[in-house]
Order: sequence, then C-alpha cells, then structure tokens
Amino acid sequence: MSEFAEVLLRVLAVLAAFLLAPLLVGQVEHKAMAHMQSRVGPMYAGGFHGWAQLVADGVKFVQKEDVVPAAADRWVFKIAPAVALLPYLVAMLVIPVGPGLVGQDLDVGIFFVLAVMGIGVIGTLMGGWSSANKFSLLGGIRVAAQLMAYELPFVLAAASVAMAAGTLSLSGIVVAWEPWWLLWQAPAAVVFFVAGLAELQRPPFDMPVADAELVFGPYTEYGGLRFALFILAEYAGIVVLSALTAVLFLGGWHGPLEEQLGWLWTLLKTAVVAFLVIWVRVAYPRLREDQLQRLAWQGLVPLALLQLSITAVGVVATA
Repeated sequence: MSEFAEVLLRVLAVLAAFLLAPLLVGQVEHKAMAHMQSRVGPMYAGGFHGWAQLVADGVKFVQKEDVVPAAADRWVFKIAPAVALLPYLVAMLVIPVGPGLVGQDLDVGIFFVLAVMGIGVIGTLMGGWSSANKFSLLGGIRVAAQLMAYELPFVLAAASVAMAAGTLSLSGIVVAWEPWWLLWQAPAAVVFFVAGLAELQRPPFDMPVADAELVFGPYTEYGGLRFALFILAEYAGIVVLSALTAVLFLGGWHGPLEEQLGWLWTLLKTAVVAFLVIWVRVAYPRLREDQLQRLAWQGLVPLALLQLSITAVGVVATA
C-alpha cells in the first residue's frame, strides 16, 4: 500500500468513527436515561425500540429554516458551531485504538489533544457573544468561567500520567501503563474525569445552558442544523473524553489477547466511561456557580497538585 493510500485510509477511518460514535453515544443516552428515570421515551422511529430516533431528529433539523438574529454578528454566529465541533475530529486523529491503530501518533499527542479540546469551548463562546442575546451572553460568560477554573486541573491530571510514563505520546503512555497505576493514578483519573465534564458543560456542570435561568444559554438563538452541530459537538466531546480516560488511566488496549483484540478493549473501556458520563447526568443535580468554582479551586486543583507531587517523588525514587 502506498503512503498516500495509507494516509487516506486512516483519515477515512477517523472520519467514520467521528460520524458514528457520537450518534451511538446519543442513542445510548436517550435509552439509558429513559430506563433510569422509568419512562418509555421514543419507541417508533425505525421500529425496534426507536433505534432511528436520532436519524429522524437529524432529518428534522436539516429541514428547519436557518434563522440569524438581525442584531447578531452574522459571520461569527454562523461559524461558531463548526468551531465547536471540528476540534473533536482533530483530537480523534491522535487517540490510539490499538497497537499501530491511530490516525497520527504524535510525540506530544497528549498536549495536542488538550489544546484542541480547549478550542472547542471557544466555539460556544463565539455563539454566546455573537447572538446579541443577554441570555446567550451570560451563558458564554459562564462557559469562560468554567474553562478558566477547570482547564488547570484537567492539564495537571494529564501531566501526572505523562510524568509517570516518561512520554507525551498517547501510544507511549499506553505502552508504559501498568495495572498498579489504577491505584497510583486514581486521584488524577478522578480529577481528569470531573474537569472534563465541566469543560464539556455536562451535568452537573451545565450552568451555561441552565434552561430554568438562561433559556438555553449560548444556544438560545440557534435552530435547525446549526443547533444540531452544537449537540453533535457535545456527544463528540463525550467520545473524546471517554477515549482519553481509557487511554491515560485504564490501560487503553491492554487486556487478554491484546495483540489480537486490543482495539476491542479500548472501545469497551471507552464505552464504560461514556456510560458513566450518562449516569452522572441522571444521578446528580446541577451545581451553583459558587459551588462549581469552589470545587475547582479548593478541591480539584490542590488534589491535582498533590498527585503531581506524589508522581514526581515516585518517578525519582524508582529511577
């Protein structure tokens, strides 16, 4: 196979995963929440348990009129959904699924992923500011506050694993991973997961889109396909966060018959973490803004710094 054909095949595989995985997460969320809350939910689209409901929703969004508020910053308003969505496609390119199964293995893969995930939040900020709506602007300000509070523990938790593995490559981290890291890096895993939920504005950190206070926050003025892109970005973010958690803290492709089934172990671990994201949405109520900031600065940041210190001592002691 030529180099061009190999690159093209990798890009198509990542693109297919990007288009399919968020839809699967969305479908699981609908059905899991329905069972957890003892309600039936959509059952007709596609027949068996309403499996095609998300497809029907997508068709509905495409058919809706694209409305731009008269006072909005038109071009910023229009491109904001794409800015929110595309970084997660780029992030998927460097997340390894199995030995050698990665779009592009970068030497600084972990910080590349963290950087592009931060860009996704900027798309939400753009939507909130450009809408010329006070509720959207307040939602955008809340997004900015969450980003500043939770980006630091998010990066510190990832840095702890990178320090333990001695590499910034995501594939290298999986290769260096040991089962006892499940205990050694457990605090970092908790910090990483919680901070990731906050960056994605997932419950209980969904204050920017609190419908009881802000209608729908930065997305209030959006409808049709552009609104659907924001929703797709949320589910794509869940996939990326879950895959990163599986790779950094759960050993990625490590498991029985990992040479043959390593990709399956990565996908199963990613699915378990994604289900945990859905369960948290159902199980916990939304935090207040002061509670969110207190959790970040008085809880997660000190815990992440403590974990980073313990990792540094452990690395030096075993060198």
